[in-house]
Formats: sequence, structure tokens, C-alpha cells
Amino acid sequence: MGRTNEGELDWTELVRGDAQFRRKQLSEAAGAEGLGCSLYELPPGSKSWPYHYHTANEEAMYVLAGTGTLRLDGDVYALNEGDYVAFPSDESGGHRVINDSDAPLRYLTVSTMNQPDVTVYPDSDKFGVYVGSPPRGRDERSLEGYYRIDDDVDYWEGE
Repeated sequence: MGRTNEGELDWTELVRGDAQFRRKQLSEAAGAEGLGCSLYELPPGSKSWPYHYHTANEEAMYVLAGTGTLRLDGDVYALNEGDYVAFPSDESGGHRVINDSDAPLRYLTVSTMNQPDVTVYPDSDKFGVYVGSPPRGRDERSLEGYYRIDDDVDYWEGE
């Protein structure tokens, strides 16, 4: 049985620019392979991962406690306890969570764990490629990297 209790797991913390959060990877601890689930906690004034969308993986979030703002597909929405939001695996699923409140914001994210995947970051005009293990997966990858969208080369260049 794949079982875990979040109280038994340690937080991992990321602080990078305006992104700051704590995370517990529940699905990994329970041994899940095709489904990802993480508990996030954003302190006041912080943001989640940079604005992005996946081309092969759906994601969703469920707000457990607190309030904040969600940037979704170019629009901004209030987030409140009990809100559930689905992020399609295309440009319309572009998202970033912002805690603009005075209290922590806690939420679950769930995602399919398909690979290969391409994750697009519209604000920085780049994309990430993951082959062999999905984004945030633990298996070794045969191909992985981040590239500028404008770095397109001709198919026959260098032949």
C-alpha cells in the first residue's frame, strides 16, 4: 500500500528571487509513479514557481488554508480556502500562485507525471525539455535542458 502521513515528512524549501515556498512531496513518499501530489506553503509576500504551463501534464491545485492570488492564462483571480483549480496541458493552463496576504497560504498540487514533457515559461521566453522522467520526477533523464524560444536553428544547420 502506498501510504504516507504529511506530519512524518520534512519540508524542503526553495528560495530563488521572488519565489519562496516550502514543499512536501506526498506522492513520492507514498511511492506513486503516474501521479504527483505535493503540499505547498507560501509565506506572506512570496510566489510559487515562475509562470509556466506544461504541454504533456495536467495539474490542479486545492487551497487548504489562507488566501492569495492566482495568475492563470494571463488573468488574475483571488484564491480562497476550498478553491480548486485545474490547469490544462496547454497555454490556457499557464499559472503562478502569489501569496499577497499576511498569513501563510497552504495548498495541494496534483499532476499527471507524463514524459516527455515540454514546460513553457512565457515571461522569460524559454522552455524546458524532460525525457526519461517528468518535471520534478526522480528518475534519471536521457535528455533535459532549458532553452530560449528564439534560439531556433535550421533543421539542416551543422549537418
